[in-house]
Amino acid sequence: MRITALSKELGVSAMTIRRDIADLSDKGLLKRVHGGAITTSTLLAEPLFSVKSQMDIGLKDAIAQEAIKYVAPGDVIAIGGGTTSYVFAQHLLESQQSAGVTILTNSIPVAELVQALETKDVEVIVTGGVITRSNALVGPIADKVIGSLRVNTVFLGTHSVSIPRGFLMPNSLEAATDMAMMDIADRTIILTDHTKWACTSLSLFARFDQVDTVITDDGLDPVSAKQTKELVKDLVLAKQVEQVQESESEHIQ
Repeated sequence: MRITALSKELGVSAMTIRRDIADLSDKGLLKRVHGGAITTSTLLAEPLFSVKSQMDIGLKDAIAQEAIKYVAPGDVIAIGGGTTSYVFAQHLLESQQSAGVTILTNSIPVAELVQALETKDVEVIVTGGVITRSNALVGPIADKVIGSLRVNTVFLGTHSVSIPRGFLMPNSLEAATDMAMMDIADRTIILTDHTKWACTSLSLFARFDQVDTVITDDGLDPVSAKQTKELVKDLVLAKQVEQVQESESEHIQ
């Protein structure tokens, strides 16, 4: 649950909600995360796409704006499931970098984004497969389609980041499909906000040495940032959109 949603639903201040969350966390009844809380009994569960799409929107925007710099017109790319990848696709399709791009995706929402475009300058290939809670297509059918293709870059989200293990998902089939996408890509880029370093999950789909770039936001704590830089080839800390807008406003004044 998000602090803002709880505050509105219960008709109390955000400060009151934070105090209650802290008290429940001290009792081991839930786990505090950035901007809200999750129950300790569902740490391995995958939230619904509709739920995740309302979480940490500003962070995802910042990450997406950095990620589109890694796409050139005419590229053949793959985009995985999840809401951070979805926000990246939104920003990409609004940019000039998307000209002539071919997108392989196992994300139903990403495929629908491309299909809704007025211009048909972008081509989308959908993998097929079994639908997950995050509206991703996974399993043997998806893996077989992916294995017959080749892409320049794959952009993947992750449910959690574990140091020094790597990147994990709660769904083993989705983890396998992400691995299949990495196998056909010249370059792998992970898109994930800083809260994922505080999460845990079940299935490893990528080690740090298998990833070329990790793009997260500048809310990542210094210790985790230092440890991650030692493990991955390239770590990008995107400046949060709100902070950029504030600094621009101050500059205008």
